[in-house]
Amino acid sequence: MKNLRTHGKSTIVWVLMGLMVLGLGGFGVTSFSGGSTTIGSVGDTTITADDYARALRNQMNAYQQQTGQPISMAQAQAIGLPQAVQSQLITAAALEEQARRIGVAVGDEKVRQTILEAPAFRGPTGSFDRAAYAEVLRRENLSEAEFEREIRNDEARLLIQQAVAGGVSAPEPAVETTAKWILERRDVAWRELTADMLPAPVAEPDDTTLTAWHSANADRFTAPELRKITYVWLTPEMLAPTVELDQDALRAAYDANIDEYQRPERRLVSRLVFPSAEEAEAAKAQIDAGTAPFEAFVLQRGLQPEDAELGEVSQVDLGTAGEAVFAAAEPGVVGPVQTDLGPALFSVHAILEPVNIPFEEAQKDLRAEAAIDRAARIIEDRTAEYEDLLAGGATLEQVAEETELELGSIDWSAGATPEEGSIAGYQAFRDRVQEISEADFPELASLDDGGVFALRLDEVVPPTLRPFEEVRAEVEADWRRAETQRQLLALAEEQRLSPPAPQGQPAPEWTEVEDVTRDGWIEGVPAEAVSRAFAMSAVGDIEIVDAEGRVILLRLDAIDEADLTTEDAQRIAGAVGDRLGQSLQSDIFDYYARAVQREAGITLDQQAINAINAQVQ
Repeated sequence: MKNLRTHGKSTIVWVLMGLMVLGLGGFGVTSFSGGSTTIGSVGDTTITADDYARALRNQMNAYQQQTGQPISMAQAQAIGLPQAVQSQLITAAALEEQARRIGVAVGDEKVRQTILEAPAFRGPTGSFDRAAYAEVLRRENLSEAEFEREIRNDEARLLIQQAVAGGVSAPEPAVETTAKWILERRDVAWRELTADMLPAPVAEPDDTTLTAWHSANADRFTAPELRKITYVWLTPEMLAPTVELDQDALRAAYDANIDEYQRPERRLVSRLVFPSAEEAEAAKAQIDAGTAPFEAFVLQRGLQPEDAELGEVSQVDLGTAGEAVFAAAEPGVVGPVQTDLGPALFSVHAILEPVNIPFEEAQKDLRAEAAIDRAARIIEDRTAEYEDLLAGGATLEQVAEETELELGSIDWSAGATPEEGSIAGYQAFRDRVQEISEADFPELASLDDGGVFALRLDEVVPPTLRPFEEVRAEVEADWRRAETQRQLLALAEEQRLSPPAPQGQPAPEWTEVEDVTRDGWIEGVPAEAVSRAFAMSAVGDIEIVDAEGRVILLRLDAIDEADLTTEDAQRIAGAVGDRLGQSLQSDIFDYYARAVQREAGITLDQQAINAINAQVQ
C-alpha cells in the first residue's frame, strides 16, 4: 500500500487533519501556508517557498523523532526526503487545482464544525475554547480568516478523495483467500540427526586435507586489518583522585542539587474538571461502584488520558485541592474538589515518599561527583595548553611527560570488542582511528565524558592469512564441523527417501507438534522450520532443515484449513478486508492524482528548490 504522508502548512493544521487520518492524511494531502515566492505550480495553483521549507523541516523533524538521531540536509537528500516532500506538495496542489476547476467547495457550517471538533482547541472541560483557538493561531502567525480558508480547501480536497476512492472495497474472494492463508494451521513432526547417529565416527584428517581446507577457506583464517596506534588521553575520572575539594564546595554542590536530597511527598495525579458539581458527583459514584473507571469519563469528554495528567506534583502544586488529594492513604480517585477551574475529580496513580538525605550522608557521593565535575573543568581549562604543545611539534611521548595525559598503545581492528575501561570503548576514538593516515599529525579531540585524547597511526598491517601452523587447531575444528554436517545431511537425505522401518523393528522417534501457525514457532528447532513446514504441499512429505549448524527432518502430518465462521476469524478477515481495501483506495487515488497532474501540467523551479535546501538546517 502506498503511503504518502506529509505534515502540512503548520503544526495546527496537521493536528486538525488528524481528524481525517483515514481521509486526506492517509494519502498525504493537506494544506500549506501562503508566501510570495514559489517553487512551482500545478495549473494555476502555486506551491510557495514557505510551503516547501516548512514541510521539509517537518519531515526532517519527524525522521529525527523516529530515529533519535539528528539528520543533516545531506543525509535527508541521500534518503530522498526533499523529493518525497515535493511529491506530496504537488499532489496537494493538483487536488486544489481540480477542486477549483470543477467547483467543489464546502459551506461555512462544515468549516465551523471541523474547528469545533479539533482537540487542539479544547479547554479543560473538553469543549471548544475560544481563547485557546485564538492563542494557537497567534503562535502559528495565522489570522482566523487565513486558517478557516485553509480548512475550507482541505475539506474540498477531502470531498474529491472520497468521491474517487471512498466506495472502493476489496473483492470478497481476495479477502477470503488471504484470511485462509493467514489462519491456516499445520501439524508437523520433527527429529534431529546428531553425530552419534552416523554409521561411523568422522575420520581423522591428515595434514594434506587440513592444508587444503585452510587454503579453500582462507577468509575464515585471515586476520583483519590491524592498526597500531599510539595515543595520549585524560578523562575526568582519571584526574578526579588528584582533585582537592573543601567542605564549602561540597556544601555548594549539595545546595545546588537540593531537590535530589530534600523532596516533600509527591504524587502522580490526573485531574478531570466537570461543568457542574452534580456531574462530578455522579461520575464519582460510578467510579466507586466499579461500573466505570476514571479514564472512561476522560474519554467521554473527548480527551485522551494524557490530557488529564498533571504528572508528579506536591501538595503545594495543587493549591486548594492539595489537602484533599494528599489526605488519601492510597492510590484512587478523590473528589469532587472545588478548584479554580471548577469541580474536579483527581485520580492518584502513585504515592512517592518524601526524600530526606542530610548533607552528612550525601558527602561521599557528592565528593565523587564534585571531583569529576571539577576534573572536567580543569581539563577544559588546560585544553589550550595541550593543543599548543601538539601544534609546536611535541610528540605524544613528550606531551605525556609534560602534562597529566597518559601514554598508551593499542593494536586496533574494526569489529573487535574493546576491553572494559579501554580508550577503544569511546566512539570518538574509534572514529578517529578509522579515518587517520600515517601522514597525519596528532590532534587533540574530545571524548563524550569531558576527556581529551590525541593519537598517532604508527603502522597499518593489511589483512593477512594466518599461517597454517599457527591456526591448525582452528582449521581442524572447522573441518570437523563441516564434515560432520555434510555426513549428517547425506544421512538425512537417505532417511528422507527410505521406506518406514520394517515391522518388528523400532521406528525412529519423532516429536509431534500440532496447530503450528505461520507466525508461530516450533519449540526446540530453528525458526526456519516453520517456513519450511508451510512450504510443503502434501501430507506425509518430509523435508530437511539445515540451519544453525543443525540437521533436522521435518514431516508434514496435517493441513488444517481455517474456519472463517469463528469470531476471531471474522475479526481477522475484517482487518484483511480493511487493509486490502485501503490499498486499493490508495492505488486508485494515486492514479487519479497523477492524471490530474498530467492534465493540469506541473512546473518546478529547481533553482529555488536548491536555494531552500541550502538554507534548511
